[in-house]
Amino acid sequence: MTQPTPKMSERRSSLIGAMMTMLGPFSLAIYTPAMPTLAIAFDTTDAAIKLSLSVFFGGFAFAMLVAGPLADAFGRRKTAIGFLMVYMIGSLLAVFAWDVNTLLLGRLVQGIGASAGLTVGRAIVRDQFTGEPAARIMNMIGIVLAVGPAIAPTIGGLILSVFDWKAIFLTMAGFGAVSTAVLVTMMSETVVPDRKKARPLPLLKAYGRLLASGRFMAASLLIASSAGTLYALASILPFVLIKVAGLTPSQYGMGMLLQTGSYFVGSVVFRFALGRFSSRSLVRVGLLFIVLGASSIALSVEFLPISYLSVMLPVASFAFGIAFVMPYTMNAALLPFPAIAGSASALMGFMQMGAGLVTGIIAAAIGSPVFAIQVVVPTMGAIAVLSYVSLCLAERPHLAVTHEAAEDDIQASEPLA
Repeated sequence: MTQPTPKMSERRSSLIGAMMTMLGPFSLAIYTPAMPTLAIAFDTTDAAIKLSLSVFFGGFAFAMLVAGPLADAFGRRKTAIGFLMVYMIGSLLAVFAWDVNTLLLGRLVQGIGASAGLTVGRAIVRDQFTGEPAARIMNMIGIVLAVGPAIAPTIGGLILSVFDWKAIFLTMAGFGAVSTAVLVTMMSETVVPDRKKARPLPLLKAYGRLLASGRFMAASLLIASSAGTLYALASILPFVLIKVAGLTPSQYGMGMLLQTGSYFVGSVVFRFALGRFSSRSLVRVGLLFIVLGASSIALSVEFLPISYLSVMLPVASFAFGIAFVMPYTMNAALLPFPAIAGSASALMGFMQMGAGLVTGIIAAAIGSPVFAIQVVVPTMGAIAVLSYVSLCLAERPHLAVTHEAAEDDIQASEPLA
């Protein structure tokens, strides 16, 4: 594969890609420790506050389908800066929310603004690098994408221990401002804009090509059902651990570090295992831990007292497994579509965030957070297994080409959620 001519250094691309990718997961989860407090502050129900996660998911997922083609048509830099402006408006709207409906509107606008981050963060790598350099950058982006939802509650809990809930949304606005400044001063355009790609017919053809690819769809569904579970848990765990297990918001935030640590351990083990096994074969190892976590959380909350360990140890197993599942899956899905990398990344992200949206709505409809976690996590684990089987079947006609190319792109790579 011909190496593109990079417009930015590997280090700068890593920094910008990771920063942009972190925007959505960080904004999703940083305020979860405050959700019980928000229900009291706005004199509303837990279900109404859970809806603030769902509207963020919805805005993020559907806007991503537009952000990807816009990034192909008008350039990565202009698109990212424009969407960051929208994100900051949504953050400030949430800060000054006078009722729960205004808060929901702010979160919707935030989700729309954050949607370009995931798309642009991945696309700038595909624009400039292949092989080992791309793997190193995707490694950093994958870590950030998985760590974002896990580390953000810790930060949110620490903020709440000193300030009120508004400080969390001010922190988001500040993150948006810093990100905008970095893009303005450090980011170079990495693609030649082609405005034809924003026209309806080419756009529909691009998405039609992706939807018709069994390999792409199976890989995207595997990503959505595994990494997407972390987003689903963001709407459930605060109520399980704070309201049922009795943790304080700051304890909850610190406790989520177990999920992050499990992911990092999985990443390290995965890196060493690549010396002896192919990344494709390691997907099965990851699925084993995902199934173990999904089944054990259903059993533990049913037969054991609800506690931090009875809930988080299965979650840790699930997060550990994600470290093995994503590298091959992500690269094998995106590699065949370099000309529509923005649209491919957008559709993949839409499915991932869409999984979080759907499971969040289901969890809110169930009502009981304990029962919700028993239903959602095992179901997502089962979908992950079925998606992997579908991916294997879809790869059979061209396994040799797909496997060789994907392996070239992900040596020393980490999960790309």
